[in-house]
Amino acid sequence: MSGPGSGQEQQNRKILEDLQQQKKRLRMMHSQPNSAIGGQVRATKDSSEVRHLQAQQKQALEHAHTNSFAYFTTQDSSFGNLILPVLPRLPPE
Repeated sequence: MSGPGSGQEQQNRKILEDLQQQKKRLRMMHSQPNSAIGGQVRATKDSSEVRHLQAQQKQALEHAHTNSFAYFTTQDSSFGNLILPVLPRLPPE
């Protein structure tokens, strides 16, 4: 199927695959204790993963803002949610 939406569909699929891989890495990080010998190597790896996660958060946030009328915010989540929708509070009538 080729059309204007197929490129967007492939991009969305790639983003979802990246998110699944990150979830697996996060689960592995939380299940493995940090050893004293590999602590320095682990810290360097963690900081590069954090930068990668921040870049993905920014990309997801920009994508959501351009394709939706809603407002989204970034959120650190143990469930793998990079962004969350913000629902406005309406004053009581």
